[in-house]
Amino acid sequence: MKKRAVDSKQPVESDSSSDDESSGEEQDYKGGEQIQVDFEGRIPVDSDFHGIKQLLQQLFLKAHVNLSDLTELLIKQNYIGSVVKQCDDDPESDDEDDMNVDDDVYGITSVVNLTEKKSMQCVSQLRDLLKDMSKKHGDDRTVSKVTEILEDDSHSVGLLINERFINIPPQVSVPLLMNLKKELEKAKSRKMPFDFQHFVLICKLFKMDHNKKKSKKNKNKDPEPEVLWSNAEEEVFQEVADCSFEFCVKDDSDSALGGKWHESDSEMTPWRKVIIFPASKLDDAINKVTTMLQQ
Repeated sequence: MKKRAVDSKQPVESDSSSDDESSGEEQDYKGGEQIQVDFEGRIPVDSDFHGIKQLLQQLFLKAHVNLSDLTELLIKQNYIGSVVKQCDDDPESDDEDDMNVDDDVYGITSVVNLTEKKSMQCVSQLRDLLKDMSKKHGDDRTVSKVTEILEDDSHSVGLLINERFINIPPQVSVPLLMNLKKELEKAKSRKMPFDFQHFVLICKLFKMDHNKKKSKKNKNKDPEPEVLWSNAEEEVFQEVADCSFEFCVKDDSDSALGGKWHESDSEMTPWRKVIIFPASKLDDAINKVTTMLQQ
């Protein structure tokens, strides 16, 4: 079993978003229960295909992107990026024991080269998606920037993928991002095509729908945020962005936060925010994330 130097022990809500099965007792669910789970980063392998694809599906929803090809690309470039899995409690376990370990994929952090790999169908579709959505939802400056970085072949652009299930806390992102940074530096030192000038990060947001609030209100509950970031650490990347744009994906999604609404929740609408930032700002962003999560 190949492992990254990424370990994190975090409390996780017991209603895992990775479980798609419904129960007849859903109406009795109260939410908020937590269990303590050890996570670790591992090198993506072929058996992770369906888990990775499921994570990509919750990000791209109904977008016209070949997610099977994109998943295969992420697995093939296994020298870059990590998948998040539950730790094996037995330190003496070896490859023969892996079949007895929970092998679910809980998250993935990686990068796809949108410039060098543009001949691949899935990457070409990603490029078209970014250009089309920026024209529909971005201002003139944003459209110009997106076109500039994608059409200049001497300008390498990486799609930063930072996906996990909603009940995995943001603290796990710090070792994953730091490990990714080290892998990118190592790849660059070997003259591999991971010397980026810009990164693109697609974030999942949820905005309060004031017209469709739940009828039951809890007066003792703190006010709910107007905007909720599915991955809290991604809000920090706004601070280093050259430009960004966002759009509603309500018609593409019928899920809440990848889990279930609690009875007292206000209804929120899913959005996507695309952030474009200089690769030189990655260190700064990771440092800001680390500081934020230590508070």
